[in-house]
Amino acid sequence: MGSQSAALNVPRFLRVRPDWLALHSEPAIEPDLPIVDCHHHLWDRPGWRYLLDELLEDMTAGHRVVATVFIQCWAMHRGNGPKAFNAVGETEFANGVAAMSASLDYGPARVCAGIVSYADLRLGAVVEEVLNAHIDAGGGRFRGVRQIVAWDADEILVNPESGASAGMLEDQSFREGFSRLAPLGLSFEAWLYHPQIKELVPLARAFPETLIVLNHAGGPVGIGPYAGKRDDVFAEWSASIIELATCPNVFLKFGGLGMRVNGLGFDRQATPPSSERVASVLSPFFDVCVSAFGSDRCMFESNFPVDKGSYSYVVCWNAFKRMTGGASADEKASLFSRTAARFYKLDISSDLRVP
Repeated sequence: MGSQSAALNVPRFLRVRPDWLALHSEPAIEPDLPIVDCHHHLWDRPGWRYLLDELLEDMTAGHRVVATVFIQCWAMHRGNGPKAFNAVGETEFANGVAAMSASLDYGPARVCAGIVSYADLRLGAVVEEVLNAHIDAGGGRFRGVRQIVAWDADEILVNPESGASAGMLEDQSFREGFSRLAPLGLSFEAWLYHPQIKELVPLARAFPETLIVLNHAGGPVGIGPYAGKRDDVFAEWSASIIELATCPNVFLKFGGLGMRVNGLGFDRQATPPSSERVASVLSPFFDVCVSAFGSDRCMFESNFPVDKGSYSYVVCWNAFKRMTGGASADEKASLFSRTAARFYKLDISSDLRVP
């Protein structure tokens, strides 16, 4: 009971501190480079509002974000009705934001051009009804499901809201539900921790027609039982990333490493990090990912507002641009926009031209 109580008292997210973030500013690098932010959230939580206005404030601070993909975050679930369908409210909400953005009254970027929400795949075949409800609610924008499977034996690392448990990817009911994705043209977002990457490999091989995207570079953990073991974690994580890349139906999002769980410590400094600092810390991880997956299966993500506890939106994308300084124009286009546009089937080809 003691460890469970301690786990519940540990904040899951780093606190966003506007005054601290304001201590460092820098102009956007390559401001004309088109960006598809393929992973952000929107929510209205006690003490933490991040809706369209807040996202636009970040997006329009210098970089050219042409489209975004909204990712599941337990936002605006229905307050009544069958529990299995409650998360359809999140798709309705995100599609409403997308409709606001499509009016062009909020700028040229296509916010929430793709939508990923939650469905409990452990429902088995019955989940197909839920998936169809999401499709109907998505206005042609619903693209897939994220069911968080991030789990560890140490309770400090487990988000109790997720319902994640050991061995979920091997669960028969989960796989039965998972099998319903590809026939409906839907993909799966895999958010898990680095020791679980090896569990994703057999799932990907068992369902080669289902597109899977690994979130947050595969979740290398640096807190709790993994604190002070960065070299060991990096070695295990690297080997797993290289093995996973042999599955051609798996893609990878690079970003999301500014979270508390990664333990990289950006938030513990007196001033926010510069993009040079962020790039230097993240480059070893990025080099492994892009070497294994290639630019055609890698895409950059902001993971905002979660990563905003570690650095600003401008710094985030500047760091990615610094890390790709030696890449060709074609590789950069893939990493920053084309891979995401292809994976999420976004009709934005005219927006991807560099002025």
